[in-house]
Amino acid sequence: MQPFALERYFAKHEFRTKYILSASDCEALTQKELLSLADAECGKLWQNLKLSYTETLGHPALLRAIAGLYRTVASDHLLVAAPEELIYIAMRVLLERGDHIVVTTPAYQSLHEIAASIGCTVHSWSLEPTRDGWNLDLQFLKDHVDDATKLIVINFPHNPTGHHISPDIQRNIIEIARTRGIRIFSDEMYRGAEYHAEDMLPAMVDEYEKGISLWGLSKSFALPGLRVGWLATKDEEFLRDCARLRDYLTICNSAPAEILGIIAVREHKMILQRTRDLLMKNLAVADEFFGQHSNSFTWLRPKAGSVAFPALRLPIPVEQFCTNLIDSKNLLITPGSLFQYPGNHFRIGLGRADFTQAVAILGDSLG
Repeated sequence: MQPFALERYFAKHEFRTKYILSASDCEALTQKELLSLADAECGKLWQNLKLSYTETLGHPALLRAIAGLYRTVASDHLLVAAPEELIYIAMRVLLERGDHIVVTTPAYQSLHEIAASIGCTVHSWSLEPTRDGWNLDLQFLKDHVDDATKLIVINFPHNPTGHHISPDIQRNIIEIARTRGIRIFSDEMYRGAEYHAEDMLPAMVDEYEKGISLWGLSKSFALPGLRVGWLATKDEEFLRDCARLRDYLTICNSAPAEILGIIAVREHKMILQRTRDLLMKNLAVADEFFGQHSNSFTWLRPKAGSVAFPALRLPIPVEQFCTNLIDSKNLLITPGSLFQYPGNHFRIGLGRADFTQAVAILGDSLG
């Protein structure tokens, strides 16, 4: 596999830069805040926690709590692991050399790089910037799937653009896949970070018999340090194969993280509302900032999620602009080239508590 460009960039800069304006997660809960939400059962689980090995698929109470987030999912439809690990496992189980897949792009690199490393043919289904944000052309998907297509990979709310699709478009994607029996891997890591709760799409696993949904606690739940995510699927054979491959990776989950995860999922309504409130506050700041600096930036307003993908209009490569910000302002944003996307786009994160201060520093850099 090629080096993971975004993660190598963050490994170099994230913990050495004071202001992070490009984070995709939301302001993290503290352990104290999360434990304050624990019910009596979870409080007892935490106090009596034994730091031993855990069950491969996940703690039974965590599986039951996660299943409650879906309409048609049961505990035995789930595998709990770190979200990135689950992407790797799923792609390794589903794909073989010579398979054809279609992936929405720009994208988190593992959503296409693992397939490419296996020897698959990868077609990029690219979002295109418009005056009103971003557009996804359904005709492209119709034209680029055939009997050799093994998988369609989608990600909504979308990273890095913040684009979101309607239920009608989701249904159309499913029908295109269903006519040829193609699986859909739906990266739903930003689910729950819609600006309005009613904009949350049904999970792919609830809508499509060949749908696989990925979700977790890293983004909308504001708990990236727990490294807890899950795959939801009705395909029992696929899930068994994933568990068998997982035996060669982490084997099982962190015992403390699982108990904290149970608390988070049980209290998901409160936690997700906290996320939405912060995103709406910061989105208003972003709208005002980019409106005031329209000569320097093109603001492509996101529809959902904790990230956006504006473009730099200044006569300087965006990579150099980002380097200058790190060096002179101690401010981190990520160039669009880390997502293998052309042009002068860069990603900003809308989920941190110091967002207003960070964008003010970005403004100061313009002179």
